[in-house]
Amino acid sequence: MADEQKLDNQGAELNESGDAGVNEDLAARVQSLEEQLAAAQDQSLRVAAELQNIRRRAEQDVEKAHKFALEKFAGDLLGVVDSLERGLELSSPGDESIKPMREGLELTLKLLIDTLARYQVASVDPHGEPFNPEHHQAMAMEESTNTEPGTVLRVFQKGYLLHGRLLRPAMVVVSKAPAEAPPTIDEKA
Repeated sequence: MADEQKLDNQGAELNESGDAGVNEDLAARVQSLEEQLAAAQDQSLRVAAELQNIRRRAEQDVEKAHKFALEKFAGDLLGVVDSLERGLELSSPGDESIKPMREGLELTLKLLIDTLARYQVASVDPHGEPFNPEHHQAMAMEESTNTEPGTVLRVFQKGYLLHGRLLRPAMVVVSKAPAEAPPTIDEKA
């Protein structure tokens, strides 16, 4: 009997130490699974955020494609507008022999400009405004005492915007401060 009790005590000790080992293994396993779950949840959130970003970028690309699909076509039409405007500038409004042709040019130009405006093509005619390198291209600089330096004096060719984006810069002449005149002989004395 003493031997049986001794064996039972040893068995109980083994069970307790075995249970402790199993508990430690289970705790480690639970901790490992919790870490894997947290990593999977984090990865899931990142994938969802990336998908949302991809969807947003795709929507923006489609919107830009719709807005600027006419960019090349509108740019090609600007030469027609320029030609009609030059034809009107060169024709005399007082000449009765070309009055019907001039009226036709004016109506055609107005129709073309109205059509471009419907598709958000706007002209940039900066005469008298400060020079803006984002919308203007300086072709020359002239001294001017009447205007501030950096002001557009003349416009060679109007610029155009499509939905606010530059389609063609305005070609302009910009004012600069007059150069100091060298002293004359009388002023030296």
